[in-house]
Amino acid sequence: MADDRGAFPQAPARGVRSGAAMAGHPGTGSAPEPVLDGDAPPEDVGRRLMTVNVGPQHPSTHGVLRLIVTLDGETVVRVVPDIGYLHRNFEKIVEGWAYPGIVPFSDRNDYLSAINNEIAVCLAVERLADIEIPPRASYLRVLFSELQRILSHLLFYGTFGMDLGAFSPFMYAFREREVAYTLMEKATGARMLYGYNRIGGLRNDVGDEWLRELEGFLDYVEGQAWPEYMGLLIDNEIYRARTIGVGRITQEQAIAWGASGPMLRATGIPWDLRKTAPYLCYDRLEFDVPVGKNGDTYDSAMVRMLEIKESIRIIRQVLRALPSGPVLAKVRPTVRTKPGDYYSRVESPRGEVGVFLVSDGGHKPYRLKWRAPSFCHLQMVPLMCEGWKIADMIAAVGSLDVVMGEVDR
Repeated sequence: MADDRGAFPQAPARGVRSGAAMAGHPGTGSAPEPVLDGDAPPEDVGRRLMTVNVGPQHPSTHGVLRLIVTLDGETVVRVVPDIGYLHRNFEKIVEGWAYPGIVPFSDRNDYLSAINNEIAVCLAVERLADIEIPPRASYLRVLFSELQRILSHLLFYGTFGMDLGAFSPFMYAFREREVAYTLMEKATGARMLYGYNRIGGLRNDVGDEWLRELEGFLDYVEGQAWPEYMGLLIDNEIYRARTIGVGRITQEQAIAWGASGPMLRATGIPWDLRKTAPYLCYDRLEFDVPVGKNGDTYDSAMVRMLEIKESIRIIRQVLRALPSGPVLAKVRPTVRTKPGDYYSRVESPRGEVGVFLVSDGGHKPYRLKWRAPSFCHLQMVPLMCEGWKIADMIAAVGSLDVVMGEVDR
């Protein structure tokens, strides 16, 4: 990360504390009344505050997220995330489903990281059912996980640019995403929700021609597209002014609120499950874990951009070391697990996705708990936004890269 960014702007002191009254209810058509709470500090008495809704139908909330924002002019005094508009109910529904049916259903949680969701479910079931997947399936799972990471980070790059008022990065990102989606479709039969992983391996193998197309795509992204991304947005002075120092969190705060993935690594903590708790064949691959320094929106975005290059590096190693053989172990049509519980976790583009599976020895889970990084990160919105301007709030929320499907699970 660059060290020449100079001093960061400090967030102004917070406004009305949690006990102060909020006036000017939206939709009343009247001007907000002064705060008359006698317990409010002297500097807050007489202030005119206004409460507005940002979302749940708003492009900058990245899904059906509602932010209840109290403003003093353009300064965010208080912000409360309001979730629950998607009604996924994933955890309860799958209690009545056989294990193979849960795998494609998990795609819909974080629909920008479907492959990683499937792997998290498969790892838990395979552990409790004592199923060992073939080596080729392990390598291909890593390959598709990293291709999925590139796809997700490209979408973040495009939408984050639009949040800040730059439209062109979105078009640049989708230029490469369309090529990657075509590759995914050729291999899995779908462009977004794949259902490609199976308990015991993968549904089907990929051919040599597909692997050559993938390598050509990686050459183009690394050699031409990625430098364009950096020059168009990340190195832009307006972008830097909008992101450096904004939405800043410390390492202690990130740990306390359960942050993971790029949000945690932006603070300088090199915690990546592919390194710290390796799964599949990650322990046989060499790659770096990009970290930030200041925990602001600039660093979290930069971590994701650098991870694109590391994912390319991982895929190239997989292509060189890919063993031959089957991609699916011999598994009974009805998968039964031994009684017990197991927690599997994978490093998704947003952070730690975990599946806590409790089995009673049957063919379906007794209980399944989904650990969603987006849910943990949304809790930090007040911490990151209060005291800043509303335009800074949009940047901070965009830097979280949340997917509401896994929040309202």
